[in-house]
Amino acid sequence: MVVLDIDGTLHAGSDAQRRAHRRISVAVRAAVRTIVESGAHVVLSTGRLSTATLPFLQELEISVGFAVCSNGAVLIDTATGLLIEQVVFPLAAPIAHLHDRLPGAVFVAENPGVGVWTTGLVDDADTHYGAVTLVEIDQLAAAWTTRLAVHWPGHSGSELAEALSNNVIPNVQCCCYTDEPLADVTAVGVTKAAMLERLRVKLGVGASQTLAVGDGVNDIEMLIWAAHGVAMGNSPASVQAIADEICPSAADDGVATLLSRWFP
Repeated sequence: MVVLDIDGTLHAGSDAQRRAHRRISVAVRAAVRTIVESGAHVVLSTGRLSTATLPFLQELEISVGFAVCSNGAVLIDTATGLLIEQVVFPLAAPIAHLHDRLPGAVFVAENPGVGVWTTGLVDDADTHYGAVTLVEIDQLAAAWTTRLAVHWPGHSGSELAEALSNNVIPNVQCCCYTDEPLADVTAVGVTKAAMLERLRVKLGVGASQTLAVGDGVNDIEMLIWAAHGVAMGNSPASVQAIADEICPSAADDGVATLLSRWFP
């Protein structure tokens, strides 16, 4: 079972780029194709919503199996794009808590399998795919979602992390990305690793037969979960510290280098 993150792993471009799926190199595409043809389970595991993951599956010609989306809140069938499993939570408490504490913040919530609801326009990869519906803050607070992205324009990632550091919102958890003013909110217990473990059991794959590759803080649990966790060369120190191996950066086709060794 080979698990691959997308942004910063399969390609080096920003995840907000409208055509980021067109930036996967020939070498990486070929390496992934070799694994697919070998019969191994290839699973994309990403923070992206399902609608923003489908173009990568098409680009990589992965037409069977499953993909983990929304940082582990959603599992989709790659053949149909349909949601197989989802973990939802009500937005009332998170919105009430964050709206007052983060003036000017823009909230983008997944409308599972359809697109997003958003309170404003932001350069978010998930607004480039699927239906985008502008809503008022009270409308959003009345909905349920699998993942809420919090953007705080005009601030740094560290400022957002600091603003959220001492705040506990019942039944949800926050993942902050210090390199940009973005935080993901999901239900408590949701991680890529948790969904991948359920999928591993479903597929009948041995725990020792798992390889995972990623670059972000949202990949840490996944890399620890895998029998062999590989951090990209462009990963922050906190990610590299827990990895079993560090491969070349995404800009240097690190995934292709790694996979060609495992699947010559």
